[in-house]
Amino acid sequence: MPLLGFGVFQVPPAECARCVTSALECGYRSIDTAQAYENEEGVGQALSASGMPREDVFLTTKVWVSNAGEKRAAASIEESLEKLRTDYIDLLLIHQPYGDYYGTWRAMQAAKKAGKVRAIGVSNFMRDRYQDLVEFGGEVPAVNQVETHVFRRQAALQDQMARYGTALMSWGPLAEGKNDIFRNPVLMRIGAAHGKTAAQVALRYLTQLGIVCIPKTTHVERMRENMNIFDFELTDAQMAQLAKLDDGTFSICNHYDPGFIKFISDICD
Repeated sequence: MPLLGFGVFQVPPAECARCVTSALECGYRSIDTAQAYENEEGVGQALSASGMPREDVFLTTKVWVSNAGEKRAAASIEESLEKLRTDYIDLLLIHQPYGDYYGTWRAMQAAKKAGKVRAIGVSNFMRDRYQDLVEFGGEVPAVNQVETHVFRRQAALQDQMARYGTALMSWGPLAEGKNDIFRNPVLMRIGAAHGKTAAQVALRYLTQLGIVCIPKTTHVERMRENMNIFDFELTDAQMAQLAKLDDGTFSICNHYDPGFIKFISDICD
């Protein structure tokens, strides 16, 4: 799995094919989508039209809560394969730790055994739910994709997962623009020392920690900017300065919040 990929969360279905095509042209070789994004078809269209060998692109999608449970999840995986125009998915994740995620996990394991999925993992599983699945799910997740950025580093979770060989994948690596991240004085000062932007420093910080990032943008110039982060390295002192930005709070959503769980339930009705 590439350390840097392209995410299509909140990319309108009508715009998705264009954006993925641009991302591939910019050099991205990892695309992250989900059933809930309603743009898997656009991803599949762009991949098919690109003419690129299937094995050259790492493709991730996720099973949504309304498809939780063994039978529903199995059927949804087939639908995702059809929409994505592919015979296999490189990485399939449980999107949220709610509903019958054990049944979903069994369906994903079966799909992996059948060769329809190369690797399986989870998304938004906090430390307790992650450990639950490790102990009782029959297979350790290959990846856990969670809100991770300079303001919420997820160090304890990453350390916990490292004991089992699970990779940390960041959604919202730029905090969805919150906390005025693009004008943060620490990020800007460090960026100036390297001739980089605050966004590039924020992404380099995570990737330098071994965290996979999937920034989303619909603008080609920002796609290029986000890709251009591997020609410099942050010093130990700079990494320490950035670590101090982590305040341990949720900037985007709190998966422990009963209100958020109710929100997920409501949109699945």
